[in-house]
Amino acid sequence: MSAFRFLQSSDLHLGRAFGGYPEGIRHRLREARHGAIARLARAARDGGAGVVLLAGDTFDAETPAPETLRQALRAMGEEGDLIWVLLPGNHDSLAASELWRRIASDAPANLRAITSDAPVELTPGHWLLPAPCTQRRPGRDLTEAMSAPTPAGARRIGLGHGAITDFSGEEGAIGIIPPDRAARSGLDYLGLGDWHGQMQVTPATWYSGTPEPDGFKHDAPSAALLVALGGRADVARVETAQFRWTSPALDLLPGEAVAARIAAALPATRARDHLVRLRVTGRLTLAERAALESDFAARAPDFGWFAADLSALAVEALPHDLDEIDRAGALRQAAEALLAEVGDGALAKADRDMAAAALARLYALTQEVRA
Repeated sequence: MSAFRFLQSSDLHLGRAFGGYPEGIRHRLREARHGAIARLARAARDGGAGVVLLAGDTFDAETPAPETLRQALRAMGEEGDLIWVLLPGNHDSLAASELWRRIASDAPANLRAITSDAPVELTPGHWLLPAPCTQRRPGRDLTEAMSAPTPAGARRIGLGHGAITDFSGEEGAIGIIPPDRAARSGLDYLGLGDWHGQMQVTPATWYSGTPEPDGFKHDAPSAALLVALGGRADVARVETAQFRWTSPALDLLPGEAVAARIAAALPATRARDHLVRLRVTGRLTLAERAALESDFAARAPDFGWFAADLSALAVEALPHDLDEIDRAGALRQAAEALLAEVGDGALAKADRDMAAAALARLYALTQEVRA
């Protein structure tokens, strides 16, 4: 039997709102998730695969907006040379009966919606052993169904959605998928969804991760998995993401070439397609801190979204720094009071950090006025 090639992905979360971000980037992020359908199709074709397996959470909610659902189904239908297999996940579980009824009534001919755990023949000799999520928290290991029999000599591909470890950190969680499920159920390959980063569990068990990132938790570029199933599973990573979410860190000291350090820490190309959350630690003089904030303000519009956390950056105020604010009067008194709070070990760290930020801002404002 020749090798069988397919593309595995999961957690598209179509329709995610991205609340908390400005409307401009929210719109672009939503569009990028929809565009992942075409990028997955291209990755499948380029890799010689005719089947795309989506291991759950194709939709972000049990009741996606009608246009979100319709446009996703149409986009898959337009990739008519590929078979798309949709598995219910915890966000779009079978409990959302109206969603799956709408999918069944409006699905293109090349889409297979998996609404039971019965084995499905994908191509001759290759059987899918699915474990669709019955509800958001099933409370049991649904992948036990993957032990169902298939014809002798068939290649067995499991597709599930859930945790092989308790990603939430809660003790005593139930419904955990055993890491050796592939061996227990005689699977040649097990593709899983739920974890948004790509992860190998065993040589034959993988989380594909989301094809388009949706947060700062996973730093590597999002990708799908191209699987060639022959004597064993040959798995290759195929990048699919439009956006990158990065969380660089900078630890700074007075006298350093701060601008050069910043430039080295930030993406050098396609800044518009990067969301950056920069954390700065260490200490700087008031003048250097003001220059740092000015540098960030100048760079921020280059990026899709940019934020710098300076809460852990201490200020090193020299006598002449306070003179730069004012030599006497109310401003000088305010600066001295803030500086005293910065060095007051009896205060909580959060209060000291707030005083340092206020002192730095006061310095910057006075320099702007004089400029």
